[in-house]
Amino acid sequence: MNPLIQFFSFQDPNIRFVVIGAILLTASSAIVGSFTFLNKKSLIGDAIAHAVLPGVCLGFLLSGTKNPVFLIGGAFITGWLSLVAVEFVVSRTRIKEDTAIGLVLSVFFGIGILMLTVIQKSGNAAQSGLDNFLFGKAAALVGDDLIAFGAVAAILLVTVFLLFKEFTLLAFDKDYARAIGLPVRWISVTLTSLIVLAVVIGIQAVGVVLMAAILITPAAAARFWTDKIRVMIMLACVFGALSGLSGAYISFVAPAMPTGPWIVIVISTIAFISFFFAPRRGVVSRVMRQRTIRRTIHDENILKALYHLGEDCKDFTERHTAEEILRKRNIGSDHLERVLMRLKRQGYLTTANGRWQFTEEGKVRAQRVVKIHRLWELYLTTHLNIAPDHVHDDADTIEHLLTPELEAELEKLLDYPREDPHRAEIPYP
Repeated sequence: MNPLIQFFSFQDPNIRFVVIGAILLTASSAIVGSFTFLNKKSLIGDAIAHAVLPGVCLGFLLSGTKNPVFLIGGAFITGWLSLVAVEFVVSRTRIKEDTAIGLVLSVFFGIGILMLTVIQKSGNAAQSGLDNFLFGKAAALVGDDLIAFGAVAAILLVTVFLLFKEFTLLAFDKDYARAIGLPVRWISVTLTSLIVLAVVIGIQAVGVVLMAAILITPAAAARFWTDKIRVMIMLACVFGALSGLSGAYISFVAPAMPTGPWIVIVISTIAFISFFFAPRRGVVSRVMRQRTIRRTIHDENILKALYHLGEDCKDFTERHTAEEILRKRNIGSDHLERVLMRLKRQGYLTTANGRWQFTEEGKVRAQRVVKIHRLWELYLTTHLNIAPDHVHDDADTIEHLLTPELEAELEKLLDYPREDPHRAEIPYP
C-alpha cells in the first residue's frame, strides 16, 4: 500500500495513537505558549522542561515503577519549584530573570541527570525507557497516553476559554489589571500552572530538550502574521497541529527518524518561512516596504528640486536639464537618470531634447511636498521655538511622511500661513 494512503487512512492503531497524541500535544501547548510568548517569558518553558527531570526520577524512586501518577506528579512539583526558585532569585538579588532562569535550569537539570544515572546503575529492571524523558519517544505512545493528553488538552482549552480576557490583559497591561481589581497573582499562578502542566505532559513525547520549542515556536511564528491575539492563538494552534501531523508522517515513512525532533524541525521551518515571508512583518515584506519608501523619497526630492527651479525662473512650465536639477539636489547623475525615467513612466514628468518638465499631476505633487516642508518649518519655529536655520533637515524628512489628515490639521493650526520662516511662499492649490 502507498505509504501516504496507509498513513492517512489511520487504520493502524499505532499510527492513530502517535498522530492524535502529537496533535493534542502540539496544539494545546501552542495555545498556552502564546500567552507565555506575549508575557515575554519564552525562556520559562525551557526552565520548566529541564526542571521536571528530577521530578520524574523522584517519582520513579518513590514508586519503584514507571507509574504515570508518580512520574507526572513529581515532574509537576519540580517544575513548579523551578519557577518559585526563579522568582526568588530575581526578587531577592540583583540577578536578572534570564540569568536566573539559566542558573535554575542548569541546577535542576544537573540534579536530574545525576538521579537518572543513579537509577540506571541501581539494577532496577523497571527503569528501562526512563531516559526517554530526555529526548522523548512519540512513536511509543499508547492509548493510555492519549487519555492523559486528551485530559490535559481539555483542561488547557477550557481554562484558556474561561480566562481569555484576564490572560490577555495580564499579557499587555498588568498594572491596569491590578488597578481594576483583578487578582493578578492568582491569574498569573493559573497561567503558570497551565504552562507546567503542558510541559510535564509533553516531555514524554518530545523530551525535556525539545519541549520549549513546542511551547514557544508556534506562537512566535503566528505573531508574524497578525496583530490580533485571537487570530494569533488560532494560527499557533494550527501551526502546532500541522507540525505534529507532519512530524508523525515523516517518522512513519522514515522509521529511523524520531518523531519529536521532526516535529520541532517542521515547526521551526514554519517559523523560518513566517520570519521571511509573512505579509507585513516578514523580512522580505519589510525590505520591499523600505525600498518603496526610499523610492518615494527620491522621487519627491527630485520633484521638489524642479519646483525650486520653477520658482527661481518664475515659470513652472520651463524645461530644465539634468545638470540644473543636480545643482539643486546632488544625488549622482546615474541615480538621477533612473529617478527621472521612473517619474516619466509614472506620468509626473515629460522630456524633450534632454530637458525635463512637469506634467500637471507632477506639479501638484511637487507643490504639496514643498508646502508640507515649509509648513513644518514654520511650525517648528513658532510652536517649538527652534531657530529658523535649524529646521530644514527635520522638515526634509517629515515632508515625505505627513498624511493628508495631519497636513490639514497643520494648516488649520497655523491659520493657513502664506510664508515660511525664511519668507518663502507656501504654495496652496
